[in-house]
Amino acid sequence: MLPLIGVLVVAAGFALRRNPLIVVTIAGITSALLAGMPPARIIDAFGSGFANSRSISLAFIVLPVVGLAERYGLQQRAKLLIAKAAGLTAGRLLLVYLFVRQLASALGLASIGGVAQMVRPVIYPMAEGAVMRAYGDDLPERVSDEVKAHSAAADTIGVFFGEDVFVAVGAVLLITSYVDATYHLTLDPLQIALWAIPTAIAAFVIHGFRLLRLDGRLKAMLESGSDPREKKA
Repeated sequence: MLPLIGVLVVAAGFALRRNPLIVVTIAGITSALLAGMPPARIIDAFGSGFANSRSISLAFIVLPVVGLAERYGLQQRAKLLIAKAAGLTAGRLLLVYLFVRQLASALGLASIGGVAQMVRPVIYPMAEGAVMRAYGDDLPERVSDEVKAHSAAADTIGVFFGEDVFVAVGAVLLITSYVDATYHLTLDPLQIALWAIPTAIAAFVIHGFRLLRLDGRLKAMLESGSDPREKKA
């Protein structure tokens, strides 16, 4: 029963509105000492828990770094950089990013990029900067939202259809384990990865064509003041 005093420590700490991390740490140490664990074993347990969850902790490191980079002008520098690249439109830029994202995911590098780490601070400002270079800085909100949506879509489609080509990705292993357990078959992960290649190529061709049409649609929106898709509806 004594180790349960740690629960009371958590309740008291939250009731007094203390730092949750400190409260939980003190509660854990209290319960461990009352359970008879030596201090060295308690430290070992904390270290093992941190090491096993370090992939989760990395997100809390990356996001503040991205926020600081944005605060000190990362988006502005991305827009200035794209302003010097003549001939590079928003659609062409996103097409290149789609190719790089899909190729990197196919090689097992799915963690390179992402909406929070790459799209918001770098890719979207560059795509928006390409539109501003052609039509001026005063873009309607709907045009900015269109560029923002296609920037996120290029990232998501690239990683979704690219990672299945990599044989050791979790999705491929999930498919093989589910089919083997449910239908009593023996699937080879390499076969699934090979069959994913035509799908990845088709996804790149189809979405790449949509990205190439993006420039024309943005032009129509800016000239007419409305989305051409709404006229068709």
